Amino acid sequence: MAQTFTFELVSPERILFAGAVESVLVPSLEGEMTVLAGHAPVVATLKCGIVLVQTDAGHGKEFFVNGGLVEINPVATTILAEQARFIEDVDNAVLDQEILTAETRLAGSTDVAEQKRLNDTLVQLREFKGVFTERKAA
Repeated sequence: MAQTFTFELVSPERILFAGAVESVLVPSLEGEMTVLAGHAPVVATLKCGIVLVQTDAGHGKEFFVNGGLVEINPVATTILAEQARFIEDVDNAVLDQEILTAETRLAGSTDVAEQKRLNDTLVQLREFKGVFTERKAA
């Protein structure tokens, strides 16, 4: 039996997952990270993507996240997501709305740092939408 650790996925609205897991695949700006029990401490920024939670051999759950932070230590991992949903609740209409929201915020922003962050978010969302659409078609 694989070692487990505590994982929690939190959005501003609710806790989407809390429990013991064997692994978590995290989409960070630095690249995708697979977290296992005993992982070295890390704090990283999330990008738009899928968090894959392996609860045990053959069983997993997927979540869509758009921004936030992940904190990893040897016995626990916590994701504080700006936005998170169960993957079943995501479709092209949801992604189109996320893109429109980011575009609207970008158009109204006068802060250079915020504009860069929103531009990066738009690139990530558009890229994810393409991958997501292909995945759903397969």
